Amino acid sequence: MQKVMLGPFALQLAPVSSSPFLSFNRLSSFHSSTPFSASDILRATSRRIALAAKTLTITSMANEEEYAGNVKQQLAKLFDASLKAAFPTGPYVEPLVAACTSKFGDYQCNNAMGIFSKIRGQNTEYKKPASVGEAIVKNLPPSEMIESCSVAGPGFVNVVLSKIWIAKNIQKMLIGGIEIWAPRLQVKKAVVDFSSPNIAKEMHVGHLRSTIIGDSLARMLEFSNVEVLRRNHVGDWGTQFGMLIEYLFEMFPNIEDVNETAIGDLQAFYKASKQRFDSDPAFKERAQKAVVSLQGGEPKYRQAWMQICEISRKEFDKVYKRLKIRIEEKGESFYNQYIPGIIEKLSEKGLVEESQGARVIFIEGVNIPLIVVKSDGGYNYASTDLTALWYRLNEEKAEWIVYVTDVGQQQHFDMFFSAAKRAGWLPADGSTYPKVNHVGFGLVLGEDGKRFRTRSSEVVRLVDLLDEAKSRSKAQLIERGKAEEWTDNELEQTAEAVGYGAVKYADLKNNRLTNYTFNFDQMLNDKGNTAVYLLYAHARICSIIRKSKKDIEELKKTESLVLDHADERVLALHLLQFSEVVEEACANLLPNVLCEYLYNLSENFTKFYSNCQVVGSAEEISRLLLCEATARVMRKCFHLLGIEPVYKI
Repeated sequence: MQKVMLGPFALQLAPVSSSPFLSFNRLSSFHSSTPFSASDILRATSRRIALAAKTLTITSMANEEEYAGNVKQQLAKLFDASLKAAFPTGPYVEPLVAACTSKFGDYQCNNAMGIFSKIRGQNTEYKKPASVGEAIVKNLPPSEMIESCSVAGPGFVNVVLSKIWIAKNIQKMLIGGIEIWAPRLQVKKAVVDFSSPNIAKEMHVGHLRSTIIGDSLARMLEFSNVEVLRRNHVGDWGTQFGMLIEYLFEMFPNIEDVNETAIGDLQAFYKASKQRFDSDPAFKERAQKAVVSLQGGEPKYRQAWMQICEISRKEFDKVYKRLKIRIEEKGESFYNQYIPGIIEKLSEKGLVEESQGARVIFIEGVNIPLIVVKSDGGYNYASTDLTALWYRLNEEKAEWIVYVTDVGQQQHFDMFFSAAKRAGWLPADGSTYPKVNHVGFGLVLGEDGKRFRTRSSEVVRLVDLLDEAKSRSKAQLIERGKAEEWTDNELEQTAEAVGYGAVKYADLKNNRLTNYTFNFDQMLNDKGNTAVYLLYAHARICSIIRKSKKDIEELKKTESLVLDHADERVLALHLLQFSEVVEEACANLLPNVLCEYLYNLSENFTKFYSNCQVVGSAEEISRLLLCEATARVMRKCFHLLGIEPVYKI
């Protein structure tokens, strides 16, 4: 197992071998040498990355107000003071605070056994871990957030939070907005590199995971007050463009006639050009010469290349528009002008060596070298990715760079990250910023357990898949009689929100490292852990508030939340744990952590609503406020997952 340290968290990753399937992103196109610019375009090449002494602790301990929404951080601050007071001469340890499901408490401090193991045998008053736990409790500073503490077993300190304090903090969120519960991460600027389709190829179901996982991670980081550069590293350069351009000239002698309507199906166009390339030696020779002409910057070839790229972008945008994805393209061609200077800098550091006619970087512990210049003098994935990393660190000043691709590319990323560490661009031990992470994900499978394809064994076009999800969602709504109740616009918008949301959530709820089976019937089920169930639950809460005919905006300013019923308290405590869950999802780059929280929140609300009458009860005002708080947190969860909420159903 490989342990990846991410701030105060550790993620255990099983070793992943190269996927036997085709890679979905980034590495599925050919590369060639730099197009038009010389190495003197490289700016500030002599600059080194300043490896500031920033720790990888993903949150910086600050005053209590800054962590108003983070219960774990506030308790950790209290226990830190207790540990220092109880053991002034040491040993000093970081407080270990975690939420717990024990009937004895809401949170637990688990430092007693560790401290006892360090002082055992010394001439101290502590004869067992439980006595250490008692000392921790005795030295806790007074706090309105704690109702009671108890010591259980070998010194576990159980904490019961004050229901008055819980209610007060939820009320603060209702008035101040859920942004006051946003985590405060130490990193200020990050790059999330995701989606990354290849020009002249359709986006297919394989791109789904990278696109929606990357978007969700970007949203969570943005909510946590990180400036996120959303990067689409499209495959828009390489030797395949010679074949595409030459085929384009054959099909359209007048280049002005080229448009998306004329070309039609991009995938078919790519296949036809590849077939000609493989079967016709004369065409192959012309295609190879076209590459040289393109790289030489000849206007005719440059124009053809730009037209192919533009047609592809329009196709990509159809997917991004449906999924409401914000992303900025900086494709492979953008970095080509910088590659010669970067290779030169790496050579000056003694990293680049000659091997069988190619120029390579040897990585310790890896049998194969990282090729940065091919034997024919062309560049490849490694040279482009190293250059892009340099640019992101030096020019864009990113502190954290996250790459979202399938697990089959893990070795490539491990190797080029190692090369960057050897170059001094990244800290050797990963203990300081800047940092990089490869966010790998598994395959999308069909019900036959194989990679998801159409019946004709073609990859599934993402546009078609999304349209099918919306169509099925709309059919379900019509079956429920909504066509008679709603306007056409309401029906279309709800079908879209539910259909697209179902596709996203079915992916995101799984640990991204695993494969998952794509099944429309399961993802559009309104029962169980599905987006449909969760969206309907949110709509029901909105309906409860509407039926009360109360002005929630006024109530939250003038009335108070009271948590006298056990199910009210359970729901309220779960709401208050939202901030630390988002922080954990960011730290471990796992959107499924947030999905699990959202599903449990819905379950807790259902239990509360079953046992606590809202409208017409003596506690109506307080419970309406609790309903509103639940709806607000659910909406933010939906937003972070890239799902549009629905307000009636």
